[in-house]
Amino acid sequence: MPQHSATPPSAEHWLCWQDGAHSPAWNMAADEAMLQQVASLGSPILRTYEWDRKAVSLGYVQRHDAAPEGYAYVRRPTGGGVVYHDCDFTYSVAFPPEHWLNGLDRIRSYDCLNRSVQEALRQLGLPVELAQTEIPHSVERATMVCFTNPTRYDLLLDGRKIAGSAQRRTAEGLLHQGSLHFGEGGLPSPRNILREALLKGLNKVMGISCSAFQPDSAFMDKINTLVTEKYGTDAWNQLR
Repeated sequence: MPQHSATPPSAEHWLCWQDGAHSPAWNMAADEAMLQQVASLGSPILRTYEWDRKAVSLGYVQRHDAAPEGYAYVRRPTGGGVVYHDCDFTYSVAFPPEHWLNGLDRIRSYDCLNRSVQEALRQLGLPVELAQTEIPHSVERATMVCFTNPTRYDLLLDGRKIAGSAQRRTAEGLLHQGSLHFGEGGLPSPRNILREALLKGLNKVMGISCSAFQPDSAFMDKINTLVTEKYGTDAWNQLR
């Protein structure tokens, strides 16, 4: 088993991938490829990206018929509820297995990462708060919509959930997937401004500095294989 510490360093370096718009299957395949490759790269990878069509992503344990009509859909490798990707800001981070966040329990790791997002949004003048309650047991998780069911350490603006996230932990590391959605009015700032604010929030809260990352041809081949064999298939997306 990898050795890790639950104590964060005073400064830390990440790789940052400023990606573009892709299909739902490609986006999830890219996130899983990050998880598979992050140990060999030796540094966490932050990816910001978009969707090339109106889509939703389903949590791993959800029923496929939770997807609304008129939206393309894909099943995530992480848990949580239905997330709408019509006008959201999406990001993901993959951490190697020895990273200190793997030494924290799930709730504490969400706290660290979502406080960074909170700081980012506060820098843009948005008075966001961290939710302190859990999703009630009465909520049906197989079909629930993520942004109507805040849970602890999600981000709230005027009492409404505007940021959520989900994780997957494996022997390869930790994958954290997050989304910011402010409703039908769209994003409060252009995507490039949100991305820069996110980097500043990570730096202030967690001491993160970043350098640009671009996947090589082998990395891209892995993504395309995952699209063909997993995320682009009914066997995966209609698993339940």
